[in-house]
Amino acid sequence: MTPGARLQAAIDLLDEILANPRKPADAVVGAFFRGRRYIGGGDRRDVAERVYGVLRRRAQLEWWLQRAGSDGASTGRGLVVADLALNQGLSADHIAGLFDGGKFRPLPFEREERRVLRDLAGNALDHPDQPVAVRFNIPGWIEPELRAALGPAAEAEYAAMNRPAPVDLRVNLLKADRETAQQALAKENVATSPTGLSPFGLRAQGRPSLVTGEAFRAGLVEIQDEGSQLVALLADAKPGLRVVDYCAGAGGKTLAMAATMNNKGSITACDVSSMRLERAVTRIRRAGIHNATQKVIDAAARKWLKRASGSIDRVLVDAPCSGTGTWRRNPDARWVLQPNDIEELVTKQAQILDSVAALVKAGGKLIYATCSILPRENQHQIAAFLQRHPDYRIVPLSEAWREATGEALPAGIEDGEGLRLNPGAHGTDGFFVCVLRRQATERAAA
Repeated sequence: MTPGARLQAAIDLLDEILANPRKPADAVVGAFFRGRRYIGGGDRRDVAERVYGVLRRRAQLEWWLQRAGSDGASTGRGLVVADLALNQGLSADHIAGLFDGGKFRPLPFEREERRVLRDLAGNALDHPDQPVAVRFNIPGWIEPELRAALGPAAEAEYAAMNRPAPVDLRVNLLKADRETAQQALAKENVATSPTGLSPFGLRAQGRPSLVTGEAFRAGLVEIQDEGSQLVALLADAKPGLRVVDYCAGAGGKTLAMAATMNNKGSITACDVSSMRLERAVTRIRRAGIHNATQKVIDAAARKWLKRASGSIDRVLVDAPCSGTGTWRRNPDARWVLQPNDIEELVTKQAQILDSVAALVKAGGKLIYATCSILPRENQHQIAAFLQRHPDYRIVPLSEAWREATGEALPAGIEDGEGLRLNPGAHGTDGFFVCVLRRQATERAAA
């Protein structure tokens, strides 16, 4: 594709994302490229990187377009033009040359567009008049809550949220150790280094294509953020235990826990979506896992869960949440999120916790996790749960870590009532994890 044709593809893709504001961008991107098989791999990467970059800088681009009196803030064409001028620093003449109306290329500028382009060209993306929320590309309504949660480090964390996430891999302990996996990837020209917090993680250099490589197809590694790996680590899923991954999704944490169980014991992946669980089946087979089953949370599964009451050693609840910790990975998610969404999610999280509390056996663990950095989804949710369920106690993080790994907390992790990870401080997605132990009740003890 010519440079102009790639720009037009990016414009078309952005228009589809803007037309589907409640649909995740990655789903729109996937459907867009599946319908255009003629676009080669290199061109796809170029188009996708431009689109995600525009979404990452969207608030600033819209601010400049509004300042210039343009209505292009709501169109893919306007946002791409602004990004070329403000982010890439291209001249007005250079940009106009790309919009020449040639085959598959954008139509030439009209008079009003030329005026806006002249106003934008020569400026930097940052401007001293931009409010903090605009400068860091955060919805204005949520910025005060984020600042309260992050404290003095807020703006450093905002900046980290605007940087693309690295490519992290989890080594499948059923098939390889970290060194073996690293050597296998090196043969495919994929350079990696050990992650600093996860004992079975690798961080790739750059953004290599992994899913077609032999190391991935043979099940030696899975793509998984280091923070997500630590959620599974703290679940302390050991061989021989009965484990339930209650909000399993496509099974990333199920895979990680099954590996630490060495295929011994049982792990049940539950989710309300059969489609997500179906995607987990392929991953489970590739990983060589034999002790995992899947259950869609329907009437039959709820009967099974009721029968399993008080018999499960570990229950992991990776709860549906605002996803504020994943904004560097999913830049569109910040623009999809609405204030009432969080209220609904907080209610749903509490309902899920209440529904699984009885599953855990005395002495067993309930692990609550979110990829959110908002206290009302995290610390506040746990505090309310403990009031409703006095038979649970928080396991201090240092104790939970030692029970899971046999080692002390790594440097850079603060001890407390839960694990809090942030992109700037830890180089991971934002996560919260709290380990709770169920106490023996008087009836159970009798």
